[in-house]
This record gives sequence, structure tokens and C-alpha cells, in this order.
Amino acid sequence: MKIHDINNKKLIRSFFFIGLLSLLSTSGCKKFLEIPLPASSIANEAAYSTDRSSAATINNILGNLSNNAMFDGTGIAYKSGLYTDELQNLNSASAVNQPYYTNLLQPVDAGQLWIQLYKQIYNANLAIEGITASETLNRKNQWLGEAYFLRAYLYFYLVNLYGDVPLSLTSDFLISNRLPRSPRAQVYQSIVSDLTQAQSLLTPEYRDGAGAITTLKGRPNKFTAQSLLARVYLYTGEWAKAEEQATAVIANTAYILLPAVDIDKVFLAASAETIFALVPVGVSPEKDYLVYTNTMPATIPATSSFLTYGVNASMSPSLYGSFEVNPVTGADDRRKTFWTRTSTRPATPPASAETGYFPFKYKSSVSGTEYIVLFRLAEQFLIRSEARARLNNLDGAKSDLNRIRDRAGLSPTSASTQGDLLSAVMQERRIELFSECGHRFFDLKRTASIDAVMSAEVALKGGGIVWNSNKALWPINSDDIRANPAIVQNPGY
Repeated sequence: MKIHDINNKKLIRSFFFIGLLSLLSTSGCKKFLEIPLPASSIANEAAYSTDRSSAATINNILGNLSNNAMFDGTGIAYKSGLYTDELQNLNSASAVNQPYYTNLLQPVDAGQLWIQLYKQIYNANLAIEGITASETLNRKNQWLGEAYFLRAYLYFYLVNLYGDVPLSLTSDFLISNRLPRSPRAQVYQSIVSDLTQAQSLLTPEYRDGAGAITTLKGRPNKFTAQSLLARVYLYTGEWAKAEEQATAVIANTAYILLPAVDIDKVFLAASAETIFALVPVGVSPEKDYLVYTNTMPATIPATSSFLTYGVNASMSPSLYGSFEVNPVTGADDRRKTFWTRTSTRPATPPASAETGYFPFKYKSSVSGTEYIVLFRLAEQFLIRSEARARLNNLDGAKSDLNRIRDRAGLSPTSASTQGDLLSAVMQERRIELFSECGHRFFDLKRTASIDAVMSAEVALKGGGIVWNSNKALWPINSDDIRANPAIVQNPGY
């Protein structure tokens, strides 16, 4: 792996903190972070000498995650949605959308994400080393726990997008630039180690950038680390551990699965269902709103198109058609009612009317109303349901699954066998977690169903798209391969 734009470690650290000050002085989340930073640069040795400057290093990582097409708007959720069976591309001329939608990725397409993830891992490594060495911090555990969590989170995405990846746990680029790809199992071991560390260091309460207790959930706490650990154990097939970790989160009364009447409030900044969310940078709405809605009305002028509003993707027909109807009441799934929307362009003969169906989890054009939700309680119920089903605790699995279905206005599951119940959980995950955090792409891969699902989906996409097993992994950045001969490209690219 190549650490980009790093020629002198000490000089880069100085530049890093100068840039950090610039970012935070103009950031819309400055008030939330509550760090009155000095106007001058923070020197290399002083970067971790105060709680204020140490928190700022973490703020930089959080800001980058929410503002660099990683976990916002057109980030991982959007790209993987186009790549799989969640989204339909509306703009065939888009250099961003088309390679993902046609499953014809090249290293230049997915390579930038690889670079961004590793840049933030480098920043996390710097923070872990600097905070560990510091002897002048009052909130040392908080900042260190946040850094360990963020490194684990970043590696979770790298290993699920690219497979075996270089495991860099140091800021020494001379070491990192020579690393080969480590096996997935080894990367997961490191993720578990980091999350175990984070759990032991972080408090159950949420803390702000000054280390004070807050009700805002823009920085990870102990239960955030526990939530990711539950997900990791599910992905690695450690069912009992996944159940244990999810249970610990569910048992915390600070989190509530919002009732059916409040299902339209799940993604609000103050939602009691949220476990951890990124604070959008700058004075703008949450970017999923901009990507899928952006003031587009229910009926648009006949002379315009969805593209007129900057909306370049809609829900795929297969996803929109997957929502159930309650057979007793005849009512639609509440998630279809409140988490999706339609927009229609009237007919202009000889052209017929066109209706698009769009994700509508984020509804507000007002900055600060919604955050980028990365972890919420509903996922933990689904994790525990699947883990219990795989442990053959079918009654426990159905109980958890029905909590989600009941909130959606659906009848209890009719699944009675382990196989049927696991299929029901996968269906519920598809509906509950659509357009969030790449869940669908990862679920298809970890359940070994991606080839079957995508072979059928590419036929619906049309255009002669062909799926093969190599496409389950995305291509690695070519510059890193040229710079480090120890890295081998994924097959098929």
C-alpha cells in the first residue's frame, strides 16, 4: 500500500494540522465539536499535548468520513446500491454512476475510495501513536478509544469491498508502503482487537469535543464499538458472540426502537434509535437528501427530468417490488409509505408519463436536522435474530424479527424452519436497511448468494451486462500496485 503524498513524515504532520485548523474553522460542525482552536499550526510534538488538539485529530477523521463521498451522499451506500440490486441508474452519461451500474468497474473507478480509506487509516494510526505516547491528557481514554474504533471501522469496509488488504498499523510509511495483502481472517482479528480496546476505553455516555457528556451522538461511545463488534462477529460466523454483543446494546435503555407512529423520525439527528451518526460538514442538508430528493416535487414539469434536480438514481424495480402488504389489513409496509417517495413527469406525447421511486429516509433540506446514521438499534435486532436462527434458537430469532416487522405494520413471520427463518431475516435486512452503509452488497457476499442474485439482476438492468464471480470484489488502485509490487490486483481486473 502506498501512503499518498507523504514524503517526509514530520513535515506532513505539520501540514496535516494546518489543514485541520482550516477545516474546523469553517466547518458547520464546529459548534458541536466545541473546540476553540488556535489560529496557528499545531506542531508535530504538540499535536497530542492537549485534549483540545487531540480531539481535533479525531474530528479531522470524522469530517473526512462525512464529506469525501465515503459515507455521505454518493459514497459507499450509493455506489454499492448501483452495483447490486438496490438502485437504478438514471444518467447513463454519468462517469460516477455508469461503471458501477453496469458492473464494469476499473481501478480508476473504485481506486479513489481505496485511497480515501487508507488516508484515514493513516490518520488513525497517527492518532493512536501520538495519544498513546502523550502524558498530558485528561481525556486520553476517550480520544484513544475513538481512534481505535475508527481504524476498525475503516478496515471493516476495506476488507468487505476489496477482500485481502494490506494491514497497516503504523504511521511509518516506509513500512506501510511495502506491505503485502493480509488474509481477511487476519484483518478481522485486528478489527476485533481494536474494537475490544475501544470498548474498554470509551464510556457508555456520549462525549463532545471537549470531553463533556452530551446527548448528541456524533462521536462513538462504548455501545458504538459494541454494535460494530456484533456486526463483525456476524460476518465471521461467530454466532454466539454476535448474539452476546447485540444483546448488550439492545439491553441499554438509552436506545429505543422507535414505535410505528414515529417511523418517519428514525433518521432525525435526535433519534433515540441512533447509536452513532456522522455530523455533516458545512451548512447543508444530509447528502442522501440531496442525492435522492433535492427539492424535487411529486410532479415535475413535463419539460424537465429527474436529472434537472440533480437526482441521478432511483430505487431498482426489484427493490421497490420487494415491500410486502399486510394480508390482514391490506396496508403497505410502513417503510414503503414513509421511507420511499415517488415523482412523476407527465406525459408529453408521444412520450408517456414517467414515474420514479426514490429512497426517502432523509427528508429535510434544513442543515442539522438529520445526521448520517451509521449504526441504529434496528440492525442490532436483525443481527441477533440471524445469530439466534443460526444457533437454532428459532423462537428467539422470530421474536427479534417480529419486533422489526411489527413496527413496519406487517404480520408476524410465518417462517418455521431454520432455513426459512434465515431467508426471512435476509429479506427483512434488505427492506429495513436499504440504501444504508452498503449492507445489501455485503449481505449478498457473506451469504454466498451474490452470484445467483446478480446474475438475475443484470438481466433486468439490460444492456448486455454480464456478471461473474470476480466482480464480488472491487479493483484496487493501480498507483498503489505500481508503487508496491507486493500488492496483487484482484482477479478479473
